[in-house]
Amino acid sequence: MRMVEKNGQILLQGVSCFDLGRTLDCGQCFRWKRCPDGFWEGVCCGTFCRVRQERTVLIFTHTSRGLIRDFWIPYFGLDEDYTTLCRNFCTDPVLCRAVRFAPGIRLLRQDPWETLCSFIISQNNNIPRIRGIIERFCSLLGDPMEKGPPAFPTPERLSSCTIEDLAPLRSGFRARYLLDAAQKVSSGAVNLKTVDTLDSDNARRVLTSICGVGPKVADCVLLYGFHKTEVVPMDVWMKRVLAVLYPDGFPQRLSPWMGIAQQFLFHYARHHAADLRQPSLVRA
Repeated sequence: MRMVEKNGQILLQGVSCFDLGRTLDCGQCFRWKRCPDGFWEGVCCGTFCRVRQERTVLIFTHTSRGLIRDFWIPYFGLDEDYTTLCRNFCTDPVLCRAVRFAPGIRLLRQDPWETLCSFIISQNNNIPRIRGIIERFCSLLGDPMEKGPPAFPTPERLSSCTIEDLAPLRSGFRARYLLDAAQKVSSGAVNLKTVDTLDSDNARRVLTSICGVGPKVADCVLLYGFHKTEVVPMDVWMKRVLAVLYPDGFPQRLSPWMGIAQQFLFHYARHHAADLRQPSLVRA
């Protein structure tokens, strides 16, 4: 990949095995918005950009070459060899069908704190409502940024709030869980930097000490926030995938990357619900 500047935009050329829209709209993140001009705009870790894809070129605005190299390329997973990874996935006939249905999905490297809050909010919720709550959350408590929407609220700022303060979010029972997460993280009772160094079992044990964080939410945080690619969050869709398409379990040879494989399977399952009632994906 190489960067060139043209007409006030920065072009990242030679991007392969990547679909920006599918990656940002497959349920792993909630702060990206598609604009009428075809650009996606979003913010992560206090860093804002607008980006659009034209085949193998990503067109960036409102950012810099240094941030693209040091932040956005790792954020979008463009520093990983997905060509080889997807080739390995396609040795499994079920997973191959999912990969071919939506090639170009990549696992984002998101901020652990933001991911924790986002998936607490996601419980028993649909994606449009999750996005709405998070947008109100950031508007209410996030620091303003020079460009783009407000930053994600810090645990210290959130921990000073009461349940009543969070009423404008209209987040229901989740408000109590958000406050408990903020209090534990800001006090050091849950140290997210330490979680990053733990194996997935011990990391899960730490995260589930937060009120309202069960195994599924913890696994989403481990996969999307800590890039623990062996972790497979088991929501209703993945439970159906496992029961119907993998009754003997996921392929063990792919276990170090099954969290990434899960993104393809999850996306496929949501668009092919009939396959999970009368499966047409027959294993060879």
